[in-house]
Amino acid sequence: MAKKKQPKVSEFVWEGVNQKRASMSGNIEAPSLSQAKAILRQRGVRVTKLKRKPQPLFSGSKPVKPVDISFASRQMATMIGAGIPIAQSLRAIGTGHEKASMEKLMLGLARDVESGSTLSSSLAKHPVHFNRLFTSLTEAGEQSGKLDTMLDRVATYNEKIEAIKSKIKSAMMYPAIVLFIASIVTVLLLLFVIPQFESLFQGFGAELPTLTKTVVEMSRWMQANWYIGLGVLLAAVIGFMFAYKRSEKLQFAMDRLFIRLPIFGVILRKSALARFSRTLAIIFSAGVPLVEGMDTVGAATGNRVYQKAVDDVKKEISTGTSLEKSMTATKLFPNMMLQMVSSGEESGELEVMLDKVADFYEREVDDAVEALSSLIEPLMIVLLGGIIGTMVLAMYMPIFKLASVF
Repeated sequence: MAKKKQPKVSEFVWEGVNQKRASMSGNIEAPSLSQAKAILRQRGVRVTKLKRKPQPLFSGSKPVKPVDISFASRQMATMIGAGIPIAQSLRAIGTGHEKASMEKLMLGLARDVESGSTLSSSLAKHPVHFNRLFTSLTEAGEQSGKLDTMLDRVATYNEKIEAIKSKIKSAMMYPAIVLFIASIVTVLLLLFVIPQFESLFQGFGAELPTLTKTVVEMSRWMQANWYIGLGVLLAAVIGFMFAYKRSEKLQFAMDRLFIRLPIFGVILRKSALARFSRTLAIIFSAGVPLVEGMDTVGAATGNRVYQKAVDDVKKEISTGTSLEKSMTATKLFPNMMLQMVSSGEESGELEVMLDKVADFYEREVDDAVEALSSLIEPLMIVLLGGIIGTMVLAMYMPIFKLASVF
């Protein structure tokens, strides 16, 4: 069974008093209202007012994106390496950023650090923007005295992961757009163009070709029942989305289906392997215990099938089984990758080997996306041309037949 996904985090506005009876207020991120109250209670705050932060319908502030976090991480690494205090670095990044949302985030972190919190604990209060891996690596950097190095590494890691995600999205987006356009064109032809030809055919007094009759019948049905078709389509889409969000089994089944697709599945599998290797390598470099870091590795793969496989690997290595043997038992990792992991375990250079594996699969993803792009374009043109061409042929076949009679 797939691993249970993390609950959605919301932002709450609170007011209260501390142990010295001083009034306090602020914002807090938590999965629910009760958990937000519990967190504040642990911090010694007696809550007098707590509510979910309202979201404006039209917000003038652009949301914080992963690329913003990566750039800020690299800036922090540079400033901290130059000897600038953490809080001052955060304030400089925040006040100099063009996004109001990013400025608010950075200045909030600066206030936390100035109040005595560590950077890692301050980041942990914002799980929407800083995941568990980010906070774990930051904590490791604080403990080892190499915070600037770790922040630079996590920035590089985030950039590579986002690059892979971007390539996958671009590979999927083009065919999706073409199919959508093909569907719209087909519906418009059936609703507005075919009826014009049908009125012309009625005066022929001869039997229409089979293809023409089929297209005309489709046009008639579409004109009479378009609202039914649209309603069924919308109901199917909404029903599927509703079921998908609430069913772990459906999510797992869809992810398994995706990685088995003839062309796209290869890209998705290689992407998951690259993200697995890259995340595991950076966890090793930070000195995070292997068993403790496997949850983060599983989530980073972006696929529930591989996430379940990582869970199985975690159970095996917790009993003393080697990483290579644990991965072999899942039957999801290729032989080349298993050999590299085995070599890394034997030589004590697992981090280096995993980085090489990640580099290899990232190049494979690049090549696969490039090949797919060159293949998809003519296929989509043929598909779109075939749909329109078939309808045009169906409409002109009676005219050709009539012309042959005379």
